[in-house]
Amino acid sequence: EQLKEKLRKEGLFDETHKKPLPPYPRRIAIVTSPAGAAVHDMIRILRRRYPIAKVLLLPVRVQGTEAPAEIAGAIRYANAHGLADVLITGQAVGVARAIYDSDIPVISAVGHEPDVAISDFVADRRASTPSNAAEIAVPDMAELLRTLDAARSRMTQSIRRDIAAHSHRLESLSKKRVLTDPTAYLADRRQDVDHMTHRLCAAMRGSTDDQRRRFGALAASLDALSPLKVLGRGYALAQQPDGTVLRSADQARIGETLRLRLADGALRCQVKEKENEHGSKKDV
Repeated sequence: EQLKEKLRKEGLFDETHKKPLPPYPRRIAIVTSPAGAAVHDMIRILRRRYPIAKVLLLPVRVQGTEAPAEIAGAIRYANAHGLADVLITGQAVGVARAIYDSDIPVISAVGHEPDVAISDFVADRRASTPSNAAEIAVPDMAELLRTLDAARSRMTQSIRRDIAAHSHRLESLSKKRVLTDPTAYLADRRQDVDHMTHRLCAAMRGSTDDQRRRFGALAASLDALSPLKVLGRGYALAQQPDGTVLRSADQARIGETLRLRLADGALRCQVKEKENEHGSKKDV
């Protein structure tokens, strides 16, 4: 407990220092005694669960005074030469700093469930037994294959749905009139042009008729105001020799020759005398 507290204060147990295990390790190194039954159980489980991974055994002594140095040396050797993606170490004492300094993730596997070693607190993952360490180190190949089969099935169904949808759309497009009768599009557009032409012509005719009626009305109004129209009703237009139109008898002089404009010609008349609007003789 004193050693545990000392290492804890030094930060060897910090969770932030722990590294995640690789999800699909290619190489697994086991640092333990080759003579024990535990190593054979681990190799058997690793080969059954994940046979594509390569398993390396780094044989060391796990008992005696030389055991800690051998285990620590094996861990450093595996790191120096990049031998594995994950390390599994058996129960040992005095390897805490080697595990802490390891760049390769380390799984600490004690011999029995109740046993707890200092290495369990320093390692990146703790396994309750060596067999459990093998199960933690690798995924289950059978489960991976089931997952891949399910993914392949979903992908196949998705592709089939896409193909069916595209086939349906292609079939619908193939029945379009523009594809079954390529000239139909031109015929439809020609019909549209004819319809627009008819509408434009009708609109132009209507506009022309309206303008013609308006012109006739204006011409009739202008004709009604024409002086010639007044002359046609029996009136005459008196003009002096210089062309000035007489509007009052006072404008004319006795003896002056005036031009009387009639509907069908003109007369030249000499003023003999003047009368007012009542027919009375006016003073000259």
